[in-house]
Amino acid sequence: MPGPPVSKVRAVETARRAVGADAAELVRLRAVMLAGLTGRDPAGEEWRRNAAVVLRTRLAEPEPRLVAFVVDRPGASTGEPAGLAACAVGTVEDRLPGPEDPTGRTGYVFNVATDPDCRRRGLSRLCTAALLDWFRAQRVGRVDLRASPDGESLYRELGFVRSPAPAMRLQIPAPDA
Repeated sequence: MPGPPVSKVRAVETARRAVGADAAELVRLRAVMLAGLTGRDPAGEEWRRNAAVVLRTRLAEPEPRLVAFVVDRPGASTGEPAGLAACAVGTVEDRLPGPEDPTGRTGYVFNVATDPDCRRRGLSRLCTAALLDWFRAQRVGRVDLRASPDGESLYRELGFVRSPAPAMRLQIPAPDA
C-alpha cells in the first residue's frame, strides 16, 4: 500500500534518523517491502501493532541498539513532510569476537524499503549509507543483511559481498495461551 500520491520527491542530500513518531510509517514501509517480496499484502494487524510498539520504544532509547534512517515524503502541494518515502533499519548485537570480527559488534541491516512511486532516485541508498555511517560510529566490525534480488546491486555497490555461510532458520511456534 503506497503512501499518498505525489508528483515527485524533492532532491535530498541526506537521510535523517527516525524518531518514535515515525513508527507507523516505518511499519507501513515494512508492509510495502514484505508485499514486494511475497507478491501479496502482508495480512494481520497484530504484527503491525507489535512492530509499532517496538519501534516507538527502541527508537527512543538513550543509547539505542536499533535505529532507522528515513527520507521524508514531501506534501504534494505544501512541500511539508507527508509520511516517509524510504527507510533502512538496523540493529547492533554484541557477539563473541572471532578472527574475522575482532570486536564482536555485529550490525544487521533489514527493512530497507522505498515506496514504489519514489524508487530509482537513490533514497534507499541514502538511508542505508546513513545506517552504515552509524554502524561505523558504534565501532561495529561486521554488518550482515539478506538481500532481495532487486536490492543486491545496491548492497554490492556499498561494499557488501556474499558470505560463505548460508543462512538457516528455525521458526519456533508461540506457546499456546
